Amino acid sequence: MKDDETLRFYAQQAQVYANRGRVAPSARLEAFLAGLPAGGDVLELGTGGGQDALTMLERGFAVSPTDGSPELAKEAEKRLGRPVAIMLFEELEAVDAYDGVWASASLLHAPREALTGILARVHRALRPGGLFMASFKGGKAEGRDTFGRFYSYLDEATLCRHYEAAGNWIPLVIETESGSGYDRQPTEWLWVTARRG
Repeated sequence: MKDDETLRFYAQQAQVYANRGRVAPSARLEAFLAGLPAGGDVLELGTGGGQDALTMLERGFAVSPTDGSPELAKEAEKRLGRPVAIMLFEELEAVDAYDGVWASASLLHAPREALTGILARVHRALRPGGLFMASFKGGKAEGRDTFGRFYSYLDEATLCRHYEAAGNWIPLVIETESGSGYDRQPTEWLWVTARRG
């Protein structure tokens, strides 16, 4: 579902996101890539400045980066040297197309009532056995941060219900870690790792 206020923030901050320096790939991204076949097809939901997509490309993966913000997509294209599809989560129509789907700090913008349907689209887009890794902010409510961005804050039990309603995942693993985000506020992150059954 399109949220104009969230998209307005990313339009205004697109260059800031794009100019963030590259750092060593996170342990989560490394684990994701290690779980894929060499040269596999990867869909990235919410590429942002394209930093993770560039790492995947450099490792030899066939990456399809996407973002809901045209401004962010344009900035990521400069980094990647290839098109970035402008796509909202609900517009994903692929079937049995990807070995992996990477969604770092993106699906947390989806409203709760839409999440099961989005996860079902991801399940359908993966090939059998395909790997899906996504991160969410922990909590029990929906709301906006100090920048006006919409978030669904989810706990482990709620995430499990959405995933289980969206398809067969073998296994479904949720891990938590402390960190922060763009707002530099303390954040409990929930990382979900799942394979299409």
